[in-house]
Amino acid sequence: MNDYKYYLDNGIFDIQNGKFEQAIENINKSLELKKDWEIPYFYRAVANQALENFDEAMLDYTKAIQLNEKMTDAYYNRARISLSRKDIQNPDIEKAVSDLEKALELDENFVDALFAMAAAQKKLENYHKALEYLERLLQIEPEAVHAKALKKLILQKYIV
Repeated sequence: MNDYKYYLDNGIFDIQNGKFEQAIENINKSLELKKDWEIPYFYRAVANQALENFDEAMLDYTKAIQLNEKMTDAYYNRARISLSRKDIQNPDIEKAVSDLEKALELDENFVDALFAMAAAQKKLENYHKALEYLERLLQIEPEAVHAKALKKLILQKYIV
């Protein structure tokens, strides 16, 4: 079988079924046949992220973005890794903010990116900016429980 799409489709199917190592094997076969397409890099990054292979995931998200700078989810996922890593001392919050800004530039109503941006701003102690992102999110999705909870926490604990 020499069809890169066949292997990619199998890899995506594997991801959907939680078979991340198998997904990476299939996607690697796809990439052996076609290296200049962002989609397999993105999905290999998703599989590596699920396996907590964060460095590999970051490299693949970056490669996907290099091949297609409009990959909104690649920016978002790369930022999420930066914001959530427990395996490194000082994750690059500024880089995560930059990635989230790009994701929101591509899709201003990307609710998950708005929440992640609020969380990043809170980590940077930019509480008023965090609230601005939460307000934008709540305009789009008024019942967003996590956004309401974070807003309440910031207002009660950090803004007097």
